[in-house]
Amino acid sequence: MTPGGTPGAPGVVVVTGVGRYLGAHVAARLAADPRIDRVIGVDPASPNPELADLLSGVERVRLDLDSLGSLLVDLDVDAVVHLALVSAPDSQQGGRAAMKEQNVIGTMQLLAACQRAPRLRKLVVRSSTAAYGVSFRDPAVFTEETEPREVPRGGFGRDILDIEGYVRGFRRRRPDVTATVLRFAPFIGSTADTTLTRYFAQPVVPTVFGRDPRLQFVHFDDALKVLHRSVAEEHAGTYNVAGPGVLSLSQAIRRAGRVAVPVLEPGLAGVAAIARSMGFGRYGLDQVDLFVHGRVVDTTRLEREYGFTPRSTAAAFDDFIRAHHGGVVVTRDQLATAEQLVLEGIRQVRAAVRERS
Repeated sequence: MTPGGTPGAPGVVVVTGVGRYLGAHVAARLAADPRIDRVIGVDPASPNPELADLLSGVERVRLDLDSLGSLLVDLDVDAVVHLALVSAPDSQQGGRAAMKEQNVIGTMQLLAACQRAPRLRKLVVRSSTAAYGVSFRDPAVFTEETEPREVPRGGFGRDILDIEGYVRGFRRRRPDVTATVLRFAPFIGSTADTTLTRYFAQPVVPTVFGRDPRLQFVHFDDALKVLHRSVAEEHAGTYNVAGPGVLSLSQAIRRAGRVAVPVLEPGLAGVAAIARSMGFGRYGLDQVDLFVHGRVVDTTRLEREYGFTPRSTAAAFDDFIRAHHGGVVVTRDQLATAEQLVLEGIRQVRAAVRERS
């Protein structure tokens, strides 16, 4: 019998990143599982009051990842769930440099601590389908064995490649530990608050002229279920986690009842700056490339090994729409901005045509 009293279930679990939305919800879900004895949430910052209430059953420790080693040993930790990743740079939090420090250096420090923890037997790492990168030569569908044709331009995609490389090294050094890597498609749903959901919540949505990429999403609740089961059960390996089916970007925008503003790709950075000034989030090359190329992954391995199929991409997106319906009104100023963006896009297209002629 295992420490948690149930075959496969760990007794003591550490969850990193509990000061953020995903980490808090995963920790709370694990704490409610009677098969697990203790859940310890680690984050250098205190969660906001809403998340603090959610974490009532979680033992919280304010700690940086570089100080995790003694905690894992002293508490005889059985499992670690690594969720402390930053998917987009925040200029107020140190920008790209701080993002890489958190993602890459933080993961290196965590894995070093895990390697020294003698009782550790399970490691679950949040990854992303950004691991596949994006290029014009990509296959229609990525499997877990597909290698990226080009190194991602965006910082998050490059960080993910580094993180997964470190996990492969850890697997070689600690073959006794069950290591699970979950490559999530972008989260969406009624409660998800991400760069992508903020993008679709805009009344005016910038798109790349001439491009209509195919997109996949995973419902936030289904992501929680997969993370929970990865801790409570034995599922070694790397898995794509996405909702079956696809939506084109134009279909998604129409379903959301938003106004699309097509611009030439070189001008999308300018559109992102305008969107930020309007208070609709931040964008980087990871998001730009996704809107140009799209990305679709095969989930056969997940469905076979977990016996679970997430709700479809369309169903997950519709749940997001129902929760946000009527939440944003297009103002006169925003419509004027959209009109100017469309006119600028037309001018760019005409200029490009004149240059080629």
